[in-house]
Amino acid sequence: MLWQSQQSHIPTAEQALPGRDTAIKVTETHYVNGNRIVAPFPPQARLAQFGMGCFWGAEKRFWQLPGVYSTAVGYAAGHTPNPSYQEVCSGMTGHNEMVLVVYLPDEISYQQLLKTFWEAHDPTQGMRQGNDVGTQYRSGIYCYDAEQQALAQASAQSYQELLTVADYGEITTEILPAPQFYYAEDYHQQYLAKNPNGYCGLGGTGVCL
Repeated sequence: MLWQSQQSHIPTAEQALPGRDTAIKVTETHYVNGNRIVAPFPPQARLAQFGMGCFWGAEKRFWQLPGVYSTAVGYAAGHTPNPSYQEVCSGMTGHNEMVLVVYLPDEISYQQLLKTFWEAHDPTQGMRQGNDVGTQYRSGIYCYDAEQQALAQASAQSYQELLTVADYGEITTEILPAPQFYYAEDYHQQYLAKNPNGYCGLGGTGVCL
C-alpha cells in the first residue's frame, strides 16, 4: 500500500501525532450492498473488529460472507484522535488498519467470522503481513464483550495447535477490548469493489481452522 512505514514499535501517547477533533466524513452506505456502514444499524446487529494486514483485501473477505450486514475500514488501537491515512502509515499514531464488521448473529456466528479471520492471513508475522511492513499491519481482534473475548482466545489456542503442526511460529495476534474505531477516508471504503484490479496483499497460511 502507499505511504508504507517500516515502523516496528508502537509509539507512546506522548510520542504520537496530535490528530484532530473532527472525524473523517464517509458515505453512510455500503458501495456493494447499500446497507449502512455507520450507526444506526438494525437492532439485532452486532459489531466485530479485525485487523489482518492491508484493510482493502481484509474488508472484501468479510463483505462476501452471508449474514454480514455491512463492513467498513478504519483505524483503531492507537493514540491519535481522528487520524488520516498518511498519519497512520507514518507509524506515529499507533493505530492498526481495521475492518469493522456489522453482522447478524441469527445468520452468521462470531465463530464463523473468526474462522475467516484466521484463515485469510498469517497471524504469526508480528508488525507486518507479507510485503506490508509496519505497526498498522499487525494482526488484531478487538472484542465488544466478554463472550467475544473468550471465543477469540479459544480460537487462537486452537489455531496455534494447527499452525504448530504445520511448522508455523507463535501467533502474534493481539486480542483486546474494542477501542474506538475511526473511519478511514471515503476512498478506502470498499476499495476493491471500486477498484477491482487494486492491490491486495492478503495471504493465508493454508491452514484451516
